[in-house]
Amino acid sequence: MKAVMKYAMFVLIFLAVITSLRPTVTYANTDEATQEIQITEWQIIPGTDDEGTIPPDEGWITVKENGAAPELPKGTSSLWVKVELPAITGPHAGLLVDKAYAQNIFAYVNGDSVYESVRKHYYDVNRLVIPLDRSDSIRVLYIHLVNETGNIGINGFTLGDYTKLYRTMLVKEMPDVILGAAFIFVSAIMFFCMLFLKKVNVSGWKSLSLIILSIGCMLTLYSPFLYTVYGRIGYLYTIAFDISTNIFLPALLFFIETIFGKGKFLLVRIFKYYAIAIAIFSSIGLAVNIVTENAYYSIYYSIFTVLFAFGVIGGSLIILGILSVQSFRKEKDAIILSSGLGLFILFTSVDMIQYYAQSKNYEFIFWKWGIVCFVLTLVVILGRQIVISFEKVVTYSKQLEIYNNELQRSDKMDMISQLAASVAHEVRNPLQVTRGFLQLLEEKSASSKEKNYMVLAINELDRASEIITDFLTFAKPQLEYVSVLNLASEFKHIGSILIPLANMQGGQLKLNIPEQLLIQGNSSKFKQAFINMIKNSIEALQGEGEIEIRGYMEDNRVVIRIRDNGEGMTESELAKLGEPYYSNKTKGTGLGLMVTFSIIEVMQGEIIFNSTKGVGTEVIVKFPAA
Repeated sequence: MKAVMKYAMFVLIFLAVITSLRPTVTYANTDEATQEIQITEWQIIPGTDDEGTIPPDEGWITVKENGAAPELPKGTSSLWVKVELPAITGPHAGLLVDKAYAQNIFAYVNGDSVYESVRKHYYDVNRLVIPLDRSDSIRVLYIHLVNETGNIGINGFTLGDYTKLYRTMLVKEMPDVILGAAFIFVSAIMFFCMLFLKKVNVSGWKSLSLIILSIGCMLTLYSPFLYTVYGRIGYLYTIAFDISTNIFLPALLFFIETIFGKGKFLLVRIFKYYAIAIAIFSSIGLAVNIVTENAYYSIYYSIFTVLFAFGVIGGSLIILGILSVQSFRKEKDAIILSSGLGLFILFTSVDMIQYYAQSKNYEFIFWKWGIVCFVLTLVVILGRQIVISFEKVVTYSKQLEIYNNELQRSDKMDMISQLAASVAHEVRNPLQVTRGFLQLLEEKSASSKEKNYMVLAINELDRASEIITDFLTFAKPQLEYVSVLNLASEFKHIGSILIPLANMQGGQLKLNIPEQLLIQGNSSKFKQAFINMIKNSIEALQGEGEIEIRGYMEDNRVVIRIRDNGEGMTESELAKLGEPYYSNKTKGTGLGLMVTFSIIEVMQGEIIFNSTKGVGTEVIVKFPAA
């Protein structure tokens, strides 16, 4: 994946360099260049599109560059523009028209045609350079604009060297093309990377890729650059632009549904289906227009513009409602998306205000930066979702590993339990018989040395008997007699046994058990389990130290904490606690803790060990309260 992203960065930089190259028009003998002059005043006259090449004689309206644009009659489909050219010094001059809103543009000087652009589609934003020469000095240039949509106008005239003006015109449009191309390229990389994603992340990734692709196409195809340089296939650009708008809204709502769910009353899903329906019918209408050569374009444009606007407004209100609720709940994804959507709405609102303030003779310029901010927030949200999903997978994997270890341990314990029960029963009886004979021999022994040997042998048999008892307890930890245990009384008895042992080791045993702590269990088994754990703590002190035992209630459970400041254990040693025959003691068998685990498990308890090497160990035991 990293290699793919590095390759993508390289190609993106290469693409930016290539698209930043400006096409130039070169001429021979261009020693004398025309000085650039701003045309600050011109005249216009509205009319119809059937006047041919002859402009009217009367009715011209003077327009100044920084003045208010005159209001044209409703339904104006033709506009004549008269520009008085100053003296032209260079051999290859040109007039840059910053913006002209028209489908067809014709330019005449002295009755001769000097420029012509005819479009068979309805994209009406133009930026152009009209070629002139010295012979056109102090003459009148007539520009005839024709537009069936009614959106018609012109502004911004600069006279200068044709090559420089043409380069200026292209450079002005280049950022939009580069930005759009970058979006398209990023979406292509995302589609490729989708092959390596897990299924759970594909839906969000795919919808975001479609969002970025549609936005990239809209940014590129809305720029006059392609229509100026490669205008012969302009109708293909308009078709691609309409398809991009059809993709955008369903993909956006699909992404919102993936991140935030279906919404209250299924509003997000309903509007998603609405957007899909609009996209389908709009595509059908687009196909009909292609076949009929735009015979029904005005109907298509009117109907689907309203439906699309309704979908955008309704979808935006739903998204804002969801984001408001989620942001109030301090959901990070909602806050991030709210900021991106807020910037997009702000930039688009500025464009809309300008559009209607200038009688629709305005090219949207700010919305694209709002789109960039919005897409960046979508990428951040999807990245967060993937990271969260990955963390969940890691967490689930760890839990699964714990469950597998517990299962293996349980199987191992069952097997050892069965073995321990059979061995203990078979071995215990011979041991008892042997012990009895040794006691008889001890009584009849005359020599004190022989008596010492007999006592030593009997003690070892008793130790073996204790081990067998532990085996049986581990193998059959069922509680024969269950009653309500008062932990204060139980630990008072445990303390009377173990406090002297702790004092002998140089340590102190502190008990802090309230009277009201009650659990269900077997008294002897309870004492056996806790005596095992507390003895381990005493032996870990290695001299002076302190063992604190305290109890309290927490969430309807009785919690007992045993904490010592002994030698502690490492993480690897902690992980092995309770395993068969594992012990930190030189003469330990590991059966004590195994028995303790079994007893606490039978009493429906839970045991947790925390330890740090050189600091001490803490045991937390939880039982259901009686």
